[in-house]
Amino acid sequence: MATYNGSLYIKRQLESMLCQLEPVDEVILVDDHSSDATLDVVENIGDERIKIYRNDCNRGIVRTFEQAIQQASGSVIFLSDQDDIWYPEKVKRFLDVFDERPDVTLVLSDAEIINDADEVVAESFLKSRGGFSPSIWHNITKNKYLGCSMAFRQSVAHRFLPFPKNIMHDVWIGCVNSIYEPPYFLDMALMGYRRHQHNVTPEKRRGFAQILASRWHLAKNLCLRFLVKSE
Repeated sequence: MATYNGSLYIKRQLESMLCQLEPVDEVILVDDHSSDATLDVVENIGDERIKIYRNDCNRGIVRTFEQAIQQASGSVIFLSDQDDIWYPEKVKRFLDVFDERPDVTLVLSDAEIINDADEVVAESFLKSRGGFSPSIWHNITKNKYLGCSMAFRQSVAHRFLPFPKNIMHDVWIGCVNSIYEPPYFLDMALMGYRRHQHNVTPEKRRGFAQILASRWHLAKNLCLRFLVKSE
């Protein structure tokens, strides 16, 4: 989990996660130099499974997620935002796939979109993006990978780390994984993806030229990764 000024929703998110985890599991939380009470809220939860790492300056969401993945020691890594809600069966359904399908390295699901009051405003995140497709080309043109609805085996993390510059981590992870193996898509909403005025997302601040440049960087780096895989 990467956090930044997330005090408003972080307790709700962590509670929805922790009740699904085993005593031996861990929550790696890297805080990107928050200026609000985010870490006070987290520490007051008092759960020893939460391991907190603090950035001494703001490094941005992509580098912060990179740090979190590097610190994770579990065999399966779930990505999590700071302001969503995990539905009760999420962890079990994901782990069932990993247990039953040793060939699968990445699992993802759909998500409902919720507002500040936990009310569902859209029953499917992916429906608004044309549905899920594992096609690399489709994801370059319109990303279908929602990072907070993904999990992958820790053994394949080296394939996509470190993250290239100017590329969002979720589409990079999804597309790089597809170079090696197809993802497993659970066609059901297993979390509430919260949209509100304080969401941390670069898309709000990027112009059309920047978006095109980002897609070019993604395509170029994926080609390079494919060449490495082919050697």
